[in-house]
Amino acid sequence: MPPFFLPYQTRWIQDPSPKRLIEKSRQIGISLATAFDLVARTGVKTGRCDAWVSSRDELQAQLFAADCARWALTLHAPCGEMSERVLDRELRISAHVLPFDNGRSIYSLSSSPDAQAGKRGHRVFDEFALNPANRQLFGVGFPGQIWGGGMDVISTHRGNGNFFNQLVNEIKYQGNPKHFSLHTVTIHDAVEQGLLERLKPKWRQANPDDDRLNWSNDDFLQSLRDGCPDQETWQQEFLCQPGDDQAAFLSYDLIASCLYPPGEAWEWSFNPQSAIRNPQSSFFIGVDIGRFRDLTVIWVAEKLGDVLNTRKIICLEKQTFEAQEGVLYPLLAMPSLRRACIDQTGLGCQFVERARKQFNRYRVEGLTFTADLKEKLAYKLRCAFEDRTIRIPDDRFLVADLRSIRKTVTTSGNVRFEGERGQNSHADRFWAACLALEAAATASEPNRIFAQVI
Repeated sequence: MPPFFLPYQTRWIQDPSPKRLIEKSRQIGISLATAFDLVARTGVKTGRCDAWVSSRDELQAQLFAADCARWALTLHAPCGEMSERVLDRELRISAHVLPFDNGRSIYSLSSSPDAQAGKRGHRVFDEFALNPANRQLFGVGFPGQIWGGGMDVISTHRGNGNFFNQLVNEIKYQGNPKHFSLHTVTIHDAVEQGLLERLKPKWRQANPDDDRLNWSNDDFLQSLRDGCPDQETWQQEFLCQPGDDQAAFLSYDLIASCLYPPGEAWEWSFNPQSAIRNPQSSFFIGVDIGRFRDLTVIWVAEKLGDVLNTRKIICLEKQTFEAQEGVLYPLLAMPSLRRACIDQTGLGCQFVERARKQFNRYRVEGLTFTADLKEKLAYKLRCAFEDRTIRIPDDRFLVADLRSIRKTVTTSGNVRFEGERGQNSHADRFWAACLALEAAATASEPNRIFAQVI
């Protein structure tokens, strides 16, 4: 056992249970420990079965396979060169494969459940909760370990409504019918067991003058907490406490279903001096106005068929209205822009008035956030997520904003949609997305638009 493994990593590696599950904090080295464990199991002369690893995406699959290759060298496990192998051309399934001289191999794949079908051997499901098809992945992968091997389920929480949290609750409160051993490692556990001291040599190597080299454990924990968009993110990403999907207006699974795939070039860079994309494109903008406490968020989207594709999200903090107009007006001047909806509540009233005077009045629409309008916009956005007609980037601040919206009913029966005010936003990105979606909808309603501008 390499001496640098921390106690919680060692316990995970040495756990002999055929089925293991770990709920964990982010970035504490469990994937690295799992790669070591897989090589130690698979690459020895007595290795009995292949190993099939499901990672979050293609990049993570490649990185996990590279970790396995490095451990094979460290452990002197005779193996061949790591290579990429096509497993199913029709389904476009491939794997990064590390073959051992004993005839066994480690296959590192992306998260598609189809990739697990018909494969026999040990299963590792990494970042299991982040897979929108995690229940299907478990169902397809489980039978493959009957003839040998076992199953490792590894993840940070992603809401309380998914199958990963169901597995955790079964183990803790329902008699553990699937017979998993359970490991729980929060960021506090990891730091108490030496995580910070493992990180400092890495920081020193990158920058000998790094201020973090003088940090205490408390300093490190506070920096992580300060960097989280909100309290829910801190509790879920680092403290193993799943977010409440019933309280949130948008569930994690719903949000995940509309994320751009990792590596997809979704964002464009706007240059006011050049033509903007294809003049035949249909662009729409939503703007949620802030000035002192809240962000101003400009959401630019392109409609392709029935799908609204996010192309840029611009967040402006504590900038003058003149500076904000300097960013927004070149976008409003795009020949391919069909419509913009701007929040004209409170401070936004004059902002909208100036924009409509500067540009065609059919192009810019001001909306006042009443309770009825907020309800309409919020449900329209949720329907877009449910119908998969919106695509968004995988950004933790954006996801936190989308998750922060709560629907409440007052004692008088009025419905309210409010976002928790966090360090980084007050659901400003959520409302900007709503306004962009509304812009795309109202662009095809000329009678309504005409009625509003006369």
